[in-house]
This record gives sequence, C-alpha cells and structure tokens, in this order.
Amino acid sequence: MSQHLLIIEDDARLASMVAQYLQQSGYTVSHAGDAASGLDQISAPAAGKVPDLVILDLMLPDIDGLEVCRRIRALPAAQAQTPVLMLTAKGDPMDRIIGLEIGADDYLPKPFEPRELLARIRAVLRRKGEVPTTAPTVLRFGALEIDRDSRTVSVQGAPSDLTSYQFDLLVALAERAGRVLTRDQIMEAVRGRELEAFDRSIDVHMGRIRAAIEVDPKDPKRILTVRGVGYVFARQQD
Repeated sequence: MSQHLLIIEDDARLASMVAQYLQQSGYTVSHAGDAASGLDQISAPAAGKVPDLVILDLMLPDIDGLEVCRRIRALPAAQAQTPVLMLTAKGDPMDRIIGLEIGADDYLPKPFEPRELLARIRAVLRRKGEVPTTAPTVLRFGALEIDRDSRTVSVQGAPSDLTSYQFDLLVALAERAGRVLTRDQIMEAVRGRELEAFDRSIDVHMGRIRAAIEVDPKDPKRILTVRGVGYVFARQQD
C-alpha cells in the first residue's frame, strides 16, 4: 500500500501541482485547503488511517501553520507522531527555528524544486521508519563517553570541548557505529540543521571532533574517513 501524504495548503493550484508530482512518485495524496479541515483529516481520518506525513503551509487563511503544528503535537499519540514538513513563503530564519522547535520535522521555503520536496519527504519518512530503540542515556566506546542528557563528552574521564553542533554530529555517527555514512546522510541525521549538500564545512567539524576525542587526531582510530564516500564511527579501536 502506498504511503499517504496530506497537503494542507490554501493555494489550490500549487497543491494540485505538488499532488500530481507526488502521485507520479508513488504516493497517495489528499488535500485540505484550510487548517480546520486539515486537522480534521488528522484527528479523525475518514479511512481510519492517519496520514504518513503532513505537508503544512505556514500561511493559512484560518489558523497559522505554527499553531496547526502545535495542535497536531497535542493530539493523542498515534496522530501526534505524524511527521510534519512545513512549507512557507517566509524567509525569516526565526520562523524556521520556531517551526522546528515546536515539532516540525523539516522546513522548506517557497519557491522550491519538486525534486527537493520529494527528497525531503523520503528522508523524513525514512527516519520515521527506523526501528525505535531504548537507547542508553550514555553511549560508551572504550574510554569515550557521550552523555545525551547532559550533552557532554569525556575521554578517560576528562571533559572534551565540543560545540552543540559538533556534539550532534558525534551522536549521529556514534548511534550508527560501524555504518559508513555519506555527508548527506550525516546532515539528514542532524535534524533541523541547514547545510548545503556536500558542504565541506562538515569536514572541518569532523577535524575538530577528532581533535577533541582522538588520542592522535592525525591518526584517528574512532572517526574514520572513507575516501569518496564519507565517514564511519569505528565500534572498536585497534
């Protein structure tokens, strides 16, 4: 059965074009022209199945898109966990930050390329499909300890200095220890961060993470470069 996407968008022409493109990509798509009817389709879906993902416009005629996102997250668990991808004509970074902080899974400003929308939808649905685990609060790899709750890192008991972003990058790699990740996959894993594809700054951050956690950053044993692909977090050190 194809995955069901709900578009909440008052621009009927845009919604129709997007729906047609997504249907050609194998999705079932429904449309709500205002926030109230969109919320109805999530809280009390006609077929009894909550949409797999909501594409939500920020500027709606009846209720602001940010408030719609808040209301979705306040619904019972089955509906509240519905992924939300926000669309907006607003370019204000604060709107993006607020949207992500109140529970949006991704954010795409208008105008956008349909291929980018499709790629973002697939990325969000992939994350949703990952099997949840009762991940430990502290990740331990030999002398390296990563504490998710306190957002601290230590090596042999000594604290390591990392920025918030570098901490997120390290956790993204450590959670997938032993798996080779491309730069795009790493950037997808760090939800809510805006980076251009193949942004070389990620390599700079990796160098700084190595400087903080490796015994010899010039001969890393924990975060390894896979030439032409990306990075892998080694489960065990030699």
